[in-house]
Amino acid sequence: MSRIFGAVRQNGYVVRDIHAAMKHWIEVMGVGPWYYMDRVKTDWFRHRGQDSAVEMSIALANSGDLQIELIQQRNDAPSLYKEFLDAGHEGLQHMSYWSHDYQALYDKAIGLGYRIGHEGQIGGDRGRFAYFDTQAHPGTVIEISDISGTKGPFFERVRQAALSWDGTRPIREVGGGRS
Repeated sequence: MSRIFGAVRQNGYVVRDIHAAMKHWIEVMGVGPWYYMDRVKTDWFRHRGQDSAVEMSIALANSGDLQIELIQQRNDAPSLYKEFLDAGHEGLQHMSYWSHDYQALYDKAIGLGYRIGHEGQIGGDRGRFAYFDTQAHPGTVIEISDISGTKGPFFERVRQAALSWDGTRPIREVGGGRS
């Protein structure tokens, strides 16, 4: 439990091949079902304060209460994902903390000196997310995500599906959404 952000709710893995990564999690780890979004549509996305036209695919599944997110960037637009891959990494890139009071958590982090690496919004003003530039070593980027809008119920649906998953329909395609 973070004294600043609360409980870790998601581990996010940046991968070069999202289909191979889902297959590994399904067959080796036994985790699923995966909710796969081929092309995620953001309302806006900024990397280090500059607009960026990032294109990505996302897959979400749960292992207990911990959500696993797989991200494959589909273009060369600036992002922390691209920086992570360009540095020769692949795998755990961030840990995410979720909030129903996103702006208060965002303001608290900024007040403590955290700097934005990239941020964006999906599905309206209650769909914001921010990744703080905390890359002391791979896997330590901090994300905060607003779950007061449509993401909260969707994330709960993913969690519930994992509780009773019997191995059938391991990949379930959905429309554009995101963590």
